[in-house]
Amino acid sequence: MEIGIIGSGNIGSILAGYLTKLGHRITIANSRGPQSLKEVAEKTGATPVTVEKASGAKDLVIIAIPNKAIVKLPINTLSASKAIVIDAGNYYPSRDGKIVDIECGSTDSEWVAKIIDHPVIKAFNNIVAPSLASKAMPAGSSNRIAISVAGNETEQKKVVMKLIDEIGFDAIDGGLLSESWRQQPGEPAYCQDLDKDTLEVALQNTDFKNRAVNLALADEQARPYL
Repeated sequence: MEIGIIGSGNIGSILAGYLTKLGHRITIANSRGPQSLKEVAEKTGATPVTVEKASGAKDLVIIAIPNKAIVKLPINTLSASKAIVIDAGNYYPSRDGKIVDIECGSTDSEWVAKIIDHPVIKAFNNIVAPSLASKAMPAGSSNRIAISVAGNETEQKKVVMKLIDEIGFDAIDGGLLSESWRQQPGEPAYCQDLDKDTLEVALQNTDFKNRAVNLALADEQARPYL
């Protein structure tokens, strides 16, 4: 596949390495420009490009940037895209500022989909970067870490779940995009290195009434690192 990755931080760079090794054609971009990505390119094999270019990837676009930067993306390119778009980010108000739609009940990925005017699939957000980088295992391995995939487009979710399996993790269907809060900061499924069965339970062991409180606690805990 032709895959564009927007964001060269830990998650974006790690995924670039995996996907290049799988034989996909990977471009990667950040807000600082292609010239800042020489080291990432050498390490991962991805081709540094502009954000505009990565946004126009034919088959898949992965957005791995803070929510506060979403509004700076090339919206016209993304809205017109026929590619699957993955949102790998997480909303942290202390970093991103308070976003009214999210504070009023939308999931962060519903908000991203609204801003870029394109459906999104939520994935790669409920695993910490060190685990993503070092804990991939062949299919069938015991205690293989699972990643939840949420979205409204069933066929697109299947493509993303297959890709996750090829990278070295189990993938489970996390439901509709409106349910993706279950895999976000503060919830039991967030960044716990759970296997498939345990992650399924964790996604259901949630209460929407506690969502705002849980997010606030997670935001406070993460504040020193953001």
